Amino acid sequence: MPDPNSSPAPRPLRIRPLAERKNLVRKEDFAKVLPPVEGFLQWFEALPDIYGSKALKQVVDRIVTARQQGKEVGISLGAHVLKVGLSPLLIDLMRRGLITHVATNGASAIHDWETAYQGATSEDVAQNLPDGSFGFWRETMTGLNGATKRAGERNEGLGQAIGRAILDGELPYRHLSVFAEAARLGIPATVHVAFGCDITHMDPDLDGAALGAATMRDFWIFADTVGRLERGVWLNVGSAVIMPEVFLKAVSIARNRGQLGTDFLTCNFDMIQQYRAVTNVVQRPPKEGRSILAMHEIVLPLLHQALVSTAAARGCLQEPR
Repeated sequence: MPDPNSSPAPRPLRIRPLAERKNLVRKEDFAKVLPPVEGFLQWFEALPDIYGSKALKQVVDRIVTARQQGKEVGISLGAHVLKVGLSPLLIDLMRRGLITHVATNGASAIHDWETAYQGATSEDVAQNLPDGSFGFWRETMTGLNGATKRAGERNEGLGQAIGRAILDGELPYRHLSVFAEAARLGIPATVHVAFGCDITHMDPDLDGAALGAATMRDFWIFADTVGRLERGVWLNVGSAVIMPEVFLKAVSIARNRGQLGTDFLTCNFDMIQQYRAVTNVVQRPPKEGRSILAMHEIVLPLLHQALVSTAAARGCLQEPR
């Protein structure tokens, strides 16, 4: 007789078309890119030189100075940053040469690819989890895991492979893709995957060995950039665990190689100040670290406008490439 306490045999995984999914984020809601706005810099400089606004002014000054001197300005992202429609602003800063490296986790790559593919992203997890449909979307799995195979075949990092796949596939909204623009511009965009964290890991066709090798290549690309960070700036935006941990290890590699001292600025932007971001990014590695508590969809547009306006005022603002 069957054991009444035993679990039923698992059925085959059901993977559905992405077109059937309701998305919470649409391209129509994304941030708009503005050139330097007349009067903005006067308003920005009139903010009080106290706490958060003082820190933001210092970060803006150091980023523009670093780029004037040819130094690195990198940014680590949590997935929420792209999910709230900020990719156009990041892309503009990349095109203007104000960001030299973008580093993020696997979830950000998923949001970026879905946006490039369909102009929308972010499913309703609470609605889809009860019936087990959460995360099982064919085109997302095929697109991202196809890029993983490409990375293995061409010895590319995962971020470059995703960006090149978006460009080569001529996805209709590729102009909104941070990875596609990074690939086009030749800027490192690295993906630092934690296995089991991303919906693409639920794909039975995923080549785990290829994914591990691709994200490992990105880690060493990241470490190379951090090794050039002296007198530069590193921003951590909305990543509480993965990117602060990756950053700390890259700093140790750079110092082990004899490349990096403490003369660089870091800043953590987040809605909540988390332990790892504060200790691993702001306090331990640099001579100077800052923390700014704010919503991403408010502070990053302010940061973007402050950077382009300050660079324009100093006569060093590049036209978008």
